[in-house]
Amino acid sequence: MTRSYQTPDSIEVAFDDENLVANAGLVLVSTLASKLGLDALISERVDLTGRVGGANPVSKSLTLIHAMVAGASHIEHAYMLRAGASSKVLPFHVAAPSTLGTYLRSFTFGHVRQLDEVIEAELTRAWGMGLAPGDDPMVIDIDSTICEVSGYNKQGAAYGYTKKLGYHPMLAVRSDTGEVLHGRMRKGSANTQRGTKRFVQELIPRCRRAGATGKITIRFDSGYQSEATLKELERLGISYTMAVHANAKGVKSLIEAIDSNAWIPIDYTDNGEARGSPDYL
Repeated sequence: MTRSYQTPDSIEVAFDDENLVANAGLVLVSTLASKLGLDALISERVDLTGRVGGANPVSKSLTLIHAMVAGASHIEHAYMLRAGASSKVLPFHVAAPSTLGTYLRSFTFGHVRQLDEVIEAELTRAWGMGLAPGDDPMVIDIDSTICEVSGYNKQGAAYGYTKKLGYHPMLAVRSDTGEVLHGRMRKGSANTQRGTKRFVQELIPRCRRAGATGKITIRFDSGYQSEATLKELERLGISYTMAVHANAKGVKSLIEAIDSNAWIPIDYTDNGEARGSPDYL
């Protein structure tokens, strides 16, 4: 098997031992990365000149990406890319875990912004291949997650409402495809709505530049209830649905004032159900 693949249809996956389970799917991932020119984009946009461990960002970044796709959650898990003949079919040099640790520590927030540029360029290229929503409506879900960590010296790690040590990143996901459109790392103790206004200010222009020209609707849970965020969405012309606490000021009385026969079904996710009042739709 060579390191260059013209089409995934010509790839044949084989095992050399009946007891082995290989990460054969990485061949498809590396093929897609090559088609999108990910290596060239990293080379052009990521500049860590003068930073210890900042050399050769392409091979190090691709090692991290492919390891995570294969399920890696720790730097040491990058060793899985060296198992068997895996490293021979990947179109880049697989970096050692110790090298990756030094590489990651070389990043400042400004360098992370360089990776943001790479992500947007990749999204634009992928959508340019026919995946863009175009004029069709697009629904985006914004939510946070908990990334638990081990060790007490990790920068930004803290205890949040789950009482677990970790981070509390925010993600924006395209509902129909599951694509992660934007993400931002936050401290583990960060409030759910922290940074949401700025997050939206970055997300929407990115989607517009990448090829989303139709109506955009963002869905939030009640943890994101914020007047500043709602005003920003309205300024950007973005539709939204946001759960609110029933005991929030004035909400309960407004709901009770709606006639029980006035509620009508509204379009929602698969296997989901929601109703609304015409006065508020």
